[in-house]
Amino acid sequence: MNRTSPVYNLNEPLIFEQSSPGKAAYSLPPLDVEDTPVEEILEPGLIRQEIRGFPEVSEVEIIRHYTRMSTWNYHIDLGMYPLGSCTMKYNPRLNERTARMPRIAMVHPMQEAALSQGNLKLIHRLQECLQELTGLDAVTLQPAAGSQGEMVGILMVRAHHEAQQRQRRYVLIPDSAHGTNPASAAIAGYQVVSIPSDSSGRIDIRVLRERMNQDVACLMLTNPNTLGIFESRIEEISRIVHDQGGLIYMDGANFNALMGYARPGDMGIDVLHLNLHKTFSTPHGGGGPGCGAVACRDLLAPYLPSPVIERDGSGYRANPDRPHSVGPVHAFHGNFGMMVRALTYILTCGGSGLKQITETAVLNANYIRARLQEYFHLPYPTPSMHEAVFSDKTLEPFGVKTLDVAKQLIDEGFHPPTIYFPLIVRGAMMIEPTESESKAELDAFVDAMIRIYHRAREDADAAHEAPRLAKRTRLDETRAARRPVLRWTPEEEA
Repeated sequence: MNRTSPVYNLNEPLIFEQSSPGKAAYSLPPLDVEDTPVEEILEPGLIRQEIRGFPEVSEVEIIRHYTRMSTWNYHIDLGMYPLGSCTMKYNPRLNERTARMPRIAMVHPMQEAALSQGNLKLIHRLQECLQELTGLDAVTLQPAAGSQGEMVGILMVRAHHEAQQRQRRYVLIPDSAHGTNPASAAIAGYQVVSIPSDSSGRIDIRVLRERMNQDVACLMLTNPNTLGIFESRIEEISRIVHDQGGLIYMDGANFNALMGYARPGDMGIDVLHLNLHKTFSTPHGGGGPGCGAVACRDLLAPYLPSPVIERDGSGYRANPDRPHSVGPVHAFHGNFGMMVRALTYILTCGGSGLKQITETAVLNANYIRARLQEYFHLPYPTPSMHEAVFSDKTLEPFGVKTLDVAKQLIDEGFHPPTIYFPLIVRGAMMIEPTESESKAELDAFVDAMIRIYHRAREDADAAHEAPRLAKRTRLDETRAARRPVLRWTPEEEA
């Protein structure tokens, strides 16, 4: 059944178009002071000129206007986000309630350590939990995002090699890596060398052996990788890199598929980042604030960003005395609210609950894979972990592409999956349901995908016209990319 409700498609007029002179959403007593024009209070440069009169509307009109517009937003409380590699899981309300407790939310970061022991203990406890889950020795919670955590990890690798008086120039990165991996390596001053995937979707061990030498600082590895496939020869990969004095950085974005079952430290990983919003249900920041925790072995611990939260006798302190640190990467201790949410999630679930999360995430991805493989092409036959990657190969005879599938899903009431990534899969559709979704929700999504497949066979033109039920129909995305309109003016509309 199509889940798109007509209420989402009402043509809502602008708030200015609803304005009528004399309407107001408030009632104030008459002024008991002299009425002063705004021009006499503010400098002319501070007064907006393009708005010639603010809207005059009633309270109920304001509430209904913004409430109706809010229903046009797709969000995790409305439906599933099958965005592969993003792990758009549901954020439990208990996490939010904990983070808003006054004794947690109202503490200023410059408050003395003696008066902030509970908060420092909370940060330290989360560090200990992440150390246990990853099998590594030390953790920083400073980085504000996974991408910044990546950069911190590579800077730590560079600092380690410099301390050993090694001048290494290259970083090896598989061709299925996240786009931030080569960016982080370049920012740290390294040249990137790509390693291709083999026919199973895993890193090509033969090429790795050829390209790994004493000029290579590290291998940046995602495991499971962006194809949703586990690197089953990870111990051999670790030996190849370590035998040449290199280190292994792991992109932990997909830790949701390992948590409670496998620890990167046991695989030979030296340093990794974790996205707390992906694995531990803190909100996706929409640009911030987030937390990209970094965990590492003892040999890299001296280079962690300062300050580091440590036990100090019976209490806790933020230790800034880190002579070999790569330096602070965030004000104070990081985004504390994200840490509260993540720790709440971990303690609520417990060890058995975290394992169940992994089991359900993997089960859900493979359920979707099993139901859709009859209709959509699977470029790699290897069993999936947390996500399944399809392509549009079976739709090519009908002239329908991945973008057409994504746009039709909007009409079906679902957010589209990640498309055209990873880049090594032509016409990729990357689907990650996470553990949040029930079988009923997965079946509704799969049924929508199957309807889209049959529609492609019967009426390709209809596929090209989607979405038809959304507030905006198919945009000219090429034109939008080449000629973006960043600021509207009345002259442009005229």
